Amino acid sequence: MTLPIGFSTLACPDWSWREILENGVQFGYDGVEVRLVRGETDLLQVPEFRADQLEGRRRELAEAGFRVCGLASSVRFDHPDAAERQRQVETGRAYIDLARELGAGFVRVFGDVLPENADAAARATAIGRIADGLNTLGEAAERTDVEILLETHGDFFDSRLVQETFARVTSPAVGVLWDTHHPWRFCGEPLSETFERLRPWVRHTHWKDSVPLPRRPQGAASADAAAKAHTLMSGHKHADYVLFGGGEFPAEECLRLLAAANYDGWLSLEWEKAWHPEIEGPETALPLFPGKIRRLWELARFA
Repeated sequence: MTLPIGFSTLACPDWSWREILENGVQFGYDGVEVRLVRGETDLLQVPEFRADQLEGRRRELAEAGFRVCGLASSVRFDHPDAAERQRQVETGRAYIDLARELGAGFVRVFGDVLPENADAAARATAIGRIADGLNTLGEAAERTDVEILLETHGDFFDSRLVQETFARVTSPAVGVLWDTHHPWRFCGEPLSETFERLRPWVRHTHWKDSVPLPRRPQGAASADAAAKAHTLMSGHKHADYVLFGGGEFPAEECLRLLAAANYDGWLSLEWEKAWHPEIEGPETALPLFPGKIRRLWELARFA
């Protein structure tokens, strides 16, 4: 079984839609996960995604044999204010509509962060709010072919928290986007433990690689990018990213776990150039991934 290979547009924050499409095909990808286009992270404001432009987008994708695998929103459900959580739900519903128009399979959302130093009751309340948000958006998605995927990001790096939250999730349209790197790097979780907890809900995967490096002075561009990331997702955390296959992440082990479970979703490179301008550009990072991940997947399948 061959899995589809994608990339997040975090890798190419300055590219136009045309560049995303043409370069994605040229570099050997099957599709793209849209996080931003030409610097705009609110995909509802991207000119190419206006209602009167969507027929053209569908035609371009079909002609190129290329897909939008998902839309990566900034929707998050950790806000204590009920009105703000409702606004997040409404944004999520608009993303579902856009995903359906583009033929995308999912909308990515965040749980993000729990209150600091919360007692057991406050923590349980916060988890309940997040689960309620997921269920509400999931109910809207159930009427479509789109899923709502919670990413292992922010406090949800911890797969135990994801598992605890999903004990309260009832909508079958809600699943997990497993950023395979984050629980391993930020929580020190063995991959087998993470996957054992998340396995019932994993629908999509992110891939990246890193090594711990001595802390270096942060330039103005990097500081600005990190600040922007934190405004969108307060659980954003720095890592020392390196080109895929050049770091410590045990990708083949991870792929063996997925192969044994008959995983049939996407393998999507999330090269965080938008949040880490100091790392290599898309012309370097993107062409390397498809061949590497396909070779590793074949090794994992027959291990």
